[in-house]
Amino acid sequence: MILEKIKNLIPLIVIVSLSACNYNSNIMMKTGKDYSYDTLPSDESAEYIISPSDVIEFRLYTNDGSLLVDFTALKEQSNGANFTSSITYLIEFDGQVKLPVIGRIELKGKTVKLAQELLEAEYAKYYIKPFVQVNVINKRVTVFPGGSSKARIIPLTNNNMNLLEVLGAVGGLTELAKAERIKLIRGSLKDPKVYLFDFSTLEGVKQADFVLQANDIVYIEPRTEYLQKVIRDVAPIISLIASTLTLFLVIDNLNRTN
Repeated sequence: MILEKIKNLIPLIVIVSLSACNYNSNIMMKTGKDYSYDTLPSDESAEYIISPSDVIEFRLYTNDGSLLVDFTALKEQSNGANFTSSITYLIEFDGQVKLPVIGRIELKGKTVKLAQELLEAEYAKYYIKPFVQVNVINKRVTVFPGGSSKARIIPLTNNNMNLLEVLGAVGGLTELAKAERIKLIRGSLKDPKVYLFDFSTLEGVKQADFVLQANDIVYIEPRTEYLQKVIRDVAPIISLIASTLTLFLVIDNLNRTN
């Protein structure tokens, strides 16, 4: 009687166990089949765009930057009146930065080149032939290479670092990564823009020169090995059922012999 009940419960136990398995629970940033990805901007700049929370390194020289190349003058200059040393400044939430003499000025949305030209024009009101150097020092992106737990934070080492270069910086795609499902998340996480890239063909690689901006997230979807996961998750359950069944068989045989 007991043995018969156990046999009847086995299919039910297996079904419940399989339904409880959380397949793909480690996959992040899922999108539905009908998800509408943002269209890649046709006017995408080939240079880095300054944005809020950027930290810039700022230098100001006079006389078209003659001090940069005249090292003799640099040694003889004792009061440092015709240049500023490198100081860092924060681009605030409203896109403005507070700089010496000229005060607050908006740099958000400008390339480094345009920012330098704008600042040179502003400082020309106070100095002779100003020469400005601007460098964004904290720009970086986060990359999830797909099928690996080793996410990487990659510094954007130049002003036009593109998607392909960043993928190269993390060692390329893993064996489980989907080259046709590369997502790029940009902007506020409350309402981000999400772009989809397909690098599985040469035609898709034409989009690889997409210039990354600070705080972009690159996520490559991993391929799921369903069979291996099923075997791995179900094996302990099957083992438990087999052990229980064996125990009841032994008990049943003992009862019969008695």
